[in-house]
Amino acid sequence: MKIKHNKKRNTAFVYEALVREATVAILKNDRERKNKVISIIKKHFHNESMLHKDLEFYRSLYENQNLDQKTSEKILREVRLQKQLVDSKYLFEQQTKLIRDINKELSSEVFNNFVPNYRTLATIDQIFSLKTSPKDCVILENEIVNNMRSKVVNGSTVPVDKLTYNTFVKKFNEKYESELLNEQKELLTYYIASFADNALELKVFLNEELSRLKTKLIESKKVEEIKNDEDMLRKTNEVIEKLQSFTTAQITEDVLSTVLRTQSLVEEIYNGDND
Repeated sequence: MKIKHNKKRNTAFVYEALVREATVAILKNDRERKNKVISIIKKHFHNESMLHKDLEFYRSLYENQNLDQKTSEKILREVRLQKQLVDSKYLFEQQTKLIRDINKELSSEVFNNFVPNYRTLATIDQIFSLKTSPKDCVILENEIVNNMRSKVVNGSTVPVDKLTYNTFVKKFNEKYESELLNEQKELLTYYIASFADNALELKVFLNEELSRLKTKLIESKKVEEIKNDEDMLRKTNEVIEKLQSFTTAQITEDVLSTVLRTQSLVEEIYNGDND
């Protein structure tokens, strides 16, 4: 019989919930709340922290996909071995401090944020628990290994059932008020996560996205409405130059805001007239 999952003690879930809380704050232009969330992430998930180390255990099992069976099993064994060496009492204390800060600075509602890969994170948590029976542990391990062998499709390896998806869409629309593009969601997620991983993944994604946007804008100058309008053509060139300057610039909220607007602009140019 599986033990009850305590999501507040699931380091990866709490981290993902904080990322989504910060994303909502950015979209609502709520700087005060955004700063509070980022402050908590910096405080508890910096590279030398116990919670960052614990988060990496989870990530090793849910971020590695499209691997062969043997490699997946090796990673799982190594993660479980290292996890067992962790001082569980100290980890519990650090989790308690994190939970306290969230309740005090934000609210307990953060723990109700929708995290798309919640089921996978809960499964990993069960595997890590010493209370899980050997039989259940083997079954859960097979599930995780199968996930690791799956190919990523649209950023997800595990299909979300219709009820869960509809619940997510409802909450998303209530909080965001308008739908974001997939690339905008991805950029915001990397941006918030950058406060715990030194912005490595954000820089990689941003470089690729800037290249895509510049290519799209250069091609857009052939569009009739743009090439025949001197003002629009001038502004398009200015945006291209602006994006070019970002390749060597420090990643700030102004940079983030400009890229988000450019993503919407490119979408409007190429798909704005589509039904």
